[in-house]
Amino acid sequence: MFKRLLAKVKEVMQRMGLIDGVKKLSEHKDISINDEMYEEIEKWKSLYKGYYEDMHKVKYHTIEKGNQTRRMQSLGMPKVVSEEMASLVFNEKCQISISDDKTKNFIDEVFKQNKFNKNFQDYLEFMFGLSGMVIKPYAQDNKVKLTFVTAECFIPLSWDNGGIFEGVFINEFRKGKKYYTHLEWHTWQGNTLIIRNTLHVSETQGELGVDITGRFEEFFPGVAIEATLPVNPDKKANSFAYFKPNIANNVDTQSPLGISIFANSIDTLRAIDTAFDSFHQEFVLGKKRIVVPAHMVKTVVDPQTGKTHRYFDANDSTYEAFDYGDMDQDTIKDIEITLRVDEHIAAINALLNLFSMQAGFSPGSFSFDGQSMKTATEVVSEQSKTFKSKKAHETVIEAGLQELIASILQIAELYGIFKAPDDYEVTVAFDDSIAEDKTAEIGRLSQELSQGIIPKKRAIMRYYGLTEEEAIDWIAEINEERATATAESVDFFGTGGGNNGTNTNQEA
Repeated sequence: MFKRLLAKVKEVMQRMGLIDGVKKLSEHKDISINDEMYEEIEKWKSLYKGYYEDMHKVKYHTIEKGNQTRRMQSLGMPKVVSEEMASLVFNEKCQISISDDKTKNFIDEVFKQNKFNKNFQDYLEFMFGLSGMVIKPYAQDNKVKLTFVTAECFIPLSWDNGGIFEGVFINEFRKGKKYYTHLEWHTWQGNTLIIRNTLHVSETQGELGVDITGRFEEFFPGVAIEATLPVNPDKKANSFAYFKPNIANNVDTQSPLGISIFANSIDTLRAIDTAFDSFHQEFVLGKKRIVVPAHMVKTVVDPQTGKTHRYFDANDSTYEAFDYGDMDQDTIKDIEITLRVDEHIAAINALLNLFSMQAGFSPGSFSFDGQSMKTATEVVSEQSKTFKSKKAHETVIEAGLQELIASILQIAELYGIFKAPDDYEVTVAFDDSIAEDKTAEIGRLSQELSQGIIPKKRAIMRYYGLTEEEAIDWIAEINEERATATAESVDFFGTGGGNNGTNTNQEA
């Protein structure tokens, strides 16, 4: 379904001049949409939701009904690992600092109005599961609003080493018996941002259909079909921020898109769900049976079919009638199958350890006890795979947040909502409380300071997540307090307190 839509989007791009017949890398307009990439995104989305037909549709055969299908039981690990990594990377303890107070207050208000912390947490989970997500700021009612977009609803148009800077957003909706597709194009012409809207209608879901952009106002009142926005070249920023897991894309090595954190563990996921399904079937098929001679059971005539059925007890499925032939006609056999519970649990846990490693977690991060899935709650070592994966993802997410703030400020200035200073600094301090030993980090910083290999200001910025200006102010306050302190006072960060009049701007 999505493949047909992509093909139609390509046609629209060609008509709009966004795809050239001859490839010119310098122009960044020759976009090649890889169908395979979006087919993989659809697969990851299905797995994240808990049902992927190629994996979870099980065929089986019975004597009475012949070939049948059923849904395989699933542990839902794609959802589990996506949720866990998102919660490790970002939570309410994450601090975003901006050097300019007015700008920080404005951004804080924008985030508050858009319920940023909750939405960002949710969409980070979608990002880890589906390979990426986009946040797009826009102006409405003299305020900056944020739109959160999942991976399958965004197509990159142009990109370079700095990331994706042109793209199209896809919004499908239904009205009556018809399906509508709204395409929002973000492109650049020099220092001018062009946002163009097109609308299409089809009677078949997943098809782009007929262009009805002329009726755009009818569906989106008050929204311009095209907006041309000249921007300050010295403060030029993208019109959106694209986030993806910090994992190399081995599905399409030329694509700027990301991949799911479980993209390379599909076979392991299949094995986990197969083992869990077998564990469940062990109880279904291995239930207690009592086999009794056929002549000892009751005879019941089915009023619908007229057929005769025999039951030892018509209300108890434990009993089964069987004709023993020449055997003892009065023998009753109790058949009790030994359940392989421990073997199944051991197999599932072995597979979970393998899957944990493939998804960026330490072995033992997830376990199954026969009743439920459990996630390790203890702190982790800074050398563990979980912690290293968390820090790796934080690198690209911090860059994405900085890009998002620049985009918000650009939109705010374009629409006269707020104007930020030309020079400001954004830093993000993530919650590293899962690290095993924070005192070790303090000791390491103290040692580095005593050896003179790190500036005092940088040490404070790193440990407390402060901006450079905040760190300078902090050092000044420390020195003011130490001006009256004794020489024996502890100088943790080596700020050179006392009565020596240390320069707070000194780096070493």
